[in-house]
Amino acid sequence: MIGSSKVRRIDAKTTDTLIGGSTILEGKIMSEASLRIEGQLNGDIECAGDITIGENAVVQSNIHARDVIVAGKVKGNVHTKGKLIVTSSGILIGNIDVRSVIIEEGGIFQGSSAMNVAVTASDKSGGGKVIDAKAHKQQKNEQQAAAGGN
Repeated sequence: MIGSSKVRRIDAKTTDTLIGGSTILEGKIMSEASLRIEGQLNGDIECAGDITIGENAVVQSNIHARDVIVAGKVKGNVHTKGKLIVTSSGILIGNIDVRSVIIEEGGIFQGSSAMNVAVTASDKSGGGKVIDAKAHKQQKNEQQAAAGGN
């Protein structure tokens, strides 16, 4: 309901947003819940949930998320706090910084990799790249207000 005073809890384990197969999107995406891409995307993604790149998807993006599944084509760097899976139909061209990686037979990965052994204290305190979209928006509004108040 629009204008409702109820606060809806976002479950980062469910897919909140779907970019359909006939959609071409350009721009940065920030999401607290999971995201599935079936179309084309040119722009960076910061997601507190999981990201799934469908078999027919073409993505040119630097991706920051909890877990990432690549079944389509991704050109860009991938940073996860969890795991990266490149399926047998997936192509990933870019560098990765992940906790764990699985590349299925037939999957393609071209780039360098770094693996994090465990989540550090700075990641738990929000020092990582995955952000809280509401906090980011509030901070941006405060910065704009301060700049306009001079």
